[in-house]
Amino acid sequence: MKYSLVELAPVAHNGSKREALHAAVRAAREADELGYERIWYAEHHHTVGYAAQDPVSLIALAARETERIRVGSGAVLLNHYSPFSIAERFLQLEALTPGRIDLGLGRATAGPLIDAALRRDRNSRPQDDFSHQVQEILAYYHHGFGPDHPFSPINLTAGMETVPDVWVLGSSGNSAALAGSLGLGYAFAGFINPGTAVAALDAHRESFQSTPFGTAQRNTMLALNIVAADDEDTAHRLTWPARLLWRRVAASGQAATTPTLAQAEAELPLDAKQQSSTFDGKTIPAQISGSPDTLKTQLEKLVEATGATEIMIQDMLIDPDLRSRSRALIAEAITRVDLSETADQPRL
Repeated sequence: MKYSLVELAPVAHNGSKREALHAAVRAAREADELGYERIWYAEHHHTVGYAAQDPVSLIALAARETERIRVGSGAVLLNHYSPFSIAERFLQLEALTPGRIDLGLGRATAGPLIDAALRRDRNSRPQDDFSHQVQEILAYYHHGFGPDHPFSPINLTAGMETVPDVWVLGSSGNSAALAGSLGLGYAFAGFINPGTAVAALDAHRESFQSTPFGTAQRNTMLALNIVAADDEDTAHRLTWPARLLWRRVAASGQAATTPTLAQAEAELPLDAKQQSSTFDGKTIPAQISGSPDTLKTQLEKLVEATGATEIMIQDMLIDPDLRSRSRALIAEAITRVDLSETADQPRL
């Protein structure tokens, strides 16, 4: 079972973005040693809560400081860029680190003000043409423009032996069928909308067809907020910072710095502390926790229920020791997951 990380570079209360970014790069070195398949960096604009605004710079730094792990974007928000610029920038990363670069593509708003600030042309109306943007990038990488297309003379891959692996990311399921029809891997942000994870991965499986743009086998990644500790009580307590963070965001409508475990313990209401963090085989909770033994069982049930081929870990831990121990224990749990009797059919 493959396991990966998505890194948002959360900023601690009274901490700096510099500290968060250095921690995000250290996370890549650590994940490389722990056997994680990949680490992806997010794109969040104009936020005090996360320091990962530009995946490309973090990818370059992390790739340089690691040996094996794949490094990529989770995700480039393609609605803010031209497909040509993204295709070219990730080809340069691929040239520097052949065979280790993932181009994860998504779309999201940063709010009307920041969306407008990010646009080069502020006079035309924005349009949702994500599907066409993704296909244009694939055409650059795989010489897919027809002879009459105005971009057919462009050859971005001259001198390149490999191209990045392209993934489509989503948090609603709307882009699952697009990824499947193009033969691309699909990553679903279950830490945002766990309740729709099964339907999204179903849509990808049902639409999947092998194409020259992706791998022959279907790749579906389920990204979840997962934390681990040596005992169950401690593991459950590690979900509290994420719960308090989301409550703060919901109350203010704005991103907030990430609370410490001590702050969460002091501020989080009792009912929020007691919310389940265990997957019961039916309902995927917003946060999942456990020891290696109980996480192994939960992850086996999750894979059986969703048909995911890879689990991506997201957490909101800022204490370096707690974070490192959690990610090491999660790696231990996933390497013990038994898929011998798991069918690729969801049962939720």
